Formats: sequence, C-alpha cells, structure tokens
Amino acid sequence: MPEFGDTCHGRDLGFTGNNGYVIYTWRQCPRCKQGRWSAKKELRKSKTDYCRKCFHETWKPKINRNFVHGEAHASWKGGRYINSDGYVFVRLYKDDFFHSMVIANGYVAEHRLVMAKSLGRCLHSWEIVHHKNHIRDDNRIENLQLVSGDKHKQITELERRIHYLEGRVTNLEAEIVLLKTQPTKPIMDGV
Repeated sequence: MPEFGDTCHGRDLGFTGNNGYVIYTWRQCPRCKQGRWSAKKELRKSKTDYCRKCFHETWKPKINRNFVHGEAHASWKGGRYINSDGYVFVRLYKDDFFHSMVIANGYVAEHRLVMAKSLGRCLHSWEIVHHKNHIRDDNRIENLQLVSGDKHKQITELERRIHYLEGRVTNLEAEIVLLKTQPTKPIMDGV
C-alpha cells in the first residue's frame, strides 16, 4: 500500500496515452481516510484534500429558498427563445397537457407544440414536423406537415432537386433570350 505523498507516473498505474505521462500523488481524505491517486495538476487546482463524496457532503452549497423562478425572475424573457439552428422553443409547465414533449430544460420546440395542439395529442419522438417553406421560425399550422423520419428525408431531397431544376430552367430561359437577341451570321455555301 502506498504511503501519503508517494508519487509515480500514470503509466505505472496502467494509464495510457497522455495520462501515462502525468505524475500522480497518493492522497488521503481527512474525513473518511480513503486513499486515492491524484494527478499533480489536481493538487494545484484543489482547495481541499477531501475526496469527492466527502467534499460534496461537507461543502454542499446552501440552497437559497428565496430564489425566484419563471415570470417573477428579473431576467424572464417571456418563456421563448430561438436556438442556434433558428428553431423557436417555448416553456411548458408541469400542469400543461403537452408537458411530456419537453426536453430536459423544460422547453419544447414551438412547431412541434403547434402541430400537437392541432392534432389534440402529444407527438411521438419519431414523428417529425416539416416546415414547408423551410423558414424555421414560421410556425403557422398551414406551413407545417407531420411526417415520419424516412418520409422527411424523401421530401427534403425532392424539394432540393426541384429547387435545383427550377434554377436550371431559369438559366436556360435566360440563355434562350440571349441567343434570340444576338444577330445571326449568314451561312455561305460552297466557300
């Protein structure tokens, strides 16, 4: 059994990769007397010698019972936000019928909520709501379509192909107009 303060390399402890080059020191928790190997970098960062379990039991932060949530909070923005992909999310509370659709932070994508309300039921996780006009914050029911995963991919591919072909037709029509407006050279026979 190692003694308090003993050091060794990570490779001696069975660590591989970059952790094999780190120097580890044997430490002992003053509360539970359990020993463990700690990386030297942890020794510099750590403010206590307690193990994780004892640290959380001893230094648990005091819970502020007066903490304000939701609408009463000074930073409340109405329970809506737009994520980095451009989708709108809406806050739902536990007493809401559609609360089972929320993600971990208590919010649900607004387009899924609009579709669920129009159907009168919660959506399953495999059901996808497609924006017909591809504008992610346009959540009118006329713009939404409920599809399964494989159908959504087909719709997306077909719409992408249609968009490409419409652009191609426009370019060809412009080329035809240019060709019609250019003067033609007479063709000389037998020269």
